[in-house]
Amino acid sequence: MKGHMKNILIIVQARYGSTRLLGKVMKKVLEKPLLWYLIKRLEQIKTPNKLIIATGSAKSNQPLIDFAKNQKIAFFIGSEDDVLDRYYQTAKKFNGDIIVRITGDCPLTDPNIIDKGLKVFLKGNYDYVSNVHPSTYPDGFDCEIFSFKSLEAAWKEAKLPSEREHVTPYIWKNPDRFSLRNFENRVDVHTIRLTVDNAEDFKLITKIIKKFYDNWDRFHADDVVNFLMENQELLKINSELLRNEGYLKSLEEDKKFLKRD
Repeated sequence: MKGHMKNILIIVQARYGSTRLLGKVMKKVLEKPLLWYLIKRLEQIKTPNKLIIATGSAKSNQPLIDFAKNQKIAFFIGSEDDVLDRYYQTAKKFNGDIIVRITGDCPLTDPNIIDKGLKVFLKGNYDYVSNVHPSTYPDGFDCEIFSFKSLEAAWKEAKLPSEREHVTPYIWKNPDRFSLRNFENRVDVHTIRLTVDNAEDFKLITKIIKKFYDNWDRFHADDVVNFLMENQELLKINSELLRNEGYLKSLEEDKKFLKRD
């Protein structure tokens, strides 16, 4: 890879269909969809990159495609359920060397955290860098960065439903095969939930968006945490919800899959 600048792709996975909150990424706060808020945050990343929305092939995803066209953002239409294949095909089409995985239901994503992760990745000789093994940042500020080479290996070899749906498990479950690195927050606040999976999450995120709207391109994870620490009643809105519920659900699918073999 020496001799040319590494092509960094920020790939946002997003689709309209959601079992828990239909059309969540296009739900509006102050007349703008959640996806708009996420994109505006990602546009603040300082490390040179190309931003792409990777959606599924279901007709219901048309509003996301219209949004991407309207905002002049690159997009890719791939597999609806095999998100690993969707990432691989997107990365291949846009000649990615390094991929940053972002999920469309995290509108508060902090560009500084992504720049920090990219710095770690570019400095070390890693296949995969994240802040989720273990998590110390709030849920909704996840960052996963991996090489195209490791994505391709996962794409070729991953068999389990959880590995196909959640893109990276095949990589981070094989530390003997891939070089992994985790970076951590100064304070462990991983129990704070700031992703949007259902109505309670949306209610909390709406309050946070309204609070930071005028400062949308400048606030950071610490500002949100401080705001919530000063207004702890807000944390009760979605405190009953499980982190990584979707991944836990797909582990159940793995059991069924393994029984079939």
